[in-house]
Amino acid sequence: MADAHPTRLHCEKITVGYAAAPVLNDVDLAIPDGKITALIGANGSGKSTLLRTLARVIHPSSGTVYLDGKPIRTMAARTVAQSLALLPQSPVSPDGLTVRQLCRFGRHPHKGILSRPSRHDEEIVEQALASTGLLELAERELDRLSGGQRQRAWIAMALAQETPLLLLDEPTTYLDIAHQLEILDLLRKLNTDEGRTIVMVVHDLNHAAQYADHLVALADGGILATGSPSALLTPHLINAIFGVEAMVIPHPADGTPLCLPLGSKSNS
Repeated sequence: MADAHPTRLHCEKITVGYAAAPVLNDVDLAIPDGKITALIGANGSGKSTLLRTLARVIHPSSGTVYLDGKPIRTMAARTVAQSLALLPQSPVSPDGLTVRQLCRFGRHPHKGILSRPSRHDEEIVEQALASTGLLELAERELDRLSGGQRQRAWIAMALAQETPLLLLDEPTTYLDIAHQLEILDLLRKLNTDEGRTIVMVVHDLNHAAQYADHLVALADGGILATGSPSALLTPHLINAIFGVEAMVIPHPADGTPLCLPLGSKSNS
């Protein structure tokens, strides 16, 4: 049943994949506006597929994704890109591209394909670089950046797109712990300071607990549960999703759930 007050981004009864083996099956989901939502689940549970379907990269075989009350499949690509930015896993850029040049790509949905950047475009790029702490690195080539700096550059490009919705597929993949926290802190700042709605695929449950307001737990191509980290991250749910025995205790710093794996079912 459709929500009487739907969120800006939601889907109804979406199925993705072949009928005999769907990756997602009959999924209903509403993304809370102005919150950070983390998609969690085991490998192959459909997290990245769901994110890409919400972003219109993948078209469902049945069901509908809605953006601002309209079926997203009927909307012009530029209109979608002005409302929603997607940062995929491990994006690749052309050789020799600088941070500023990458960031300028985020302005494409707002101008003609052959038009030069306007003064307003350059102001938005500057703001995006400032928000991500990259002004001093703006003229540096991407391949000369650290992993965390490079990921911030891609986020700056998404910010320059000026969208209220930001979707990220495993934004901390291949980063060390310091750079992981740097990216997650940046995303939380963008949410709290600018009110951006953020949806991200997260593997680390403790990161999901600390940084997300809302969790969506997937298993076998469907949604097992949704809710706050304190409501969802229980030993029972962790076992159901990952087949892992775990303790869950309050984090000593902020009281969020802290998951302590004890072993897999096969070793219990």
